[in-house]
Amino acid sequence: MDVGCGVNKFPGAVGIDRNPRTKADVIVELDRFPYPFRDGVFDEVRAIHVIEHVSDVCDPTHKWHLNSYSFRYFGEDNAGFGYYSGARFREISVRVKLLALWRYLGFEFLVNHVPRFRKFWEHYLCFVVRGKVMTFEFEALK
Repeated sequence: MDVGCGVNKFPGAVGIDRNPRTKADVIVELDRFPYPFRDGVFDEVRAIHVIEHVSDVCDPTHKWHLNSYSFRYFGEDNAGFGYYSGARFREISVRVKLLALWRYLGFEFLVNHVPRFRKFWEHYLCFVVRGKVMTFEFEALK
């Protein structure tokens, strides 16, 4: 499923969007759940440049702040907050893309390959060394 597919729907995906002028197969209000599909029908869910456009960004403890650790609430240890949701995911990968200057200076490599540096960047540097895009890949645990 390609959530918020816009006019560039991922090939082979079922696209959903709220705008009827897109290439969506199904028009839905992205802020209203559940979507009109059976549980477990999709092997992959893509949401490219969507999360900043919806009112609920899936982090049960924050309203607007999102970082590379936000989805840990849905992981196996659920950061101690497993009571917010029964949904569980296994993190396959998290990738942060930084603005060009910081990428050329090697910060992006450090953020993505050195876990302690990513944590340091999230807590202290992200307001100066700006991120551009975060890509998350998860496997749903059933």
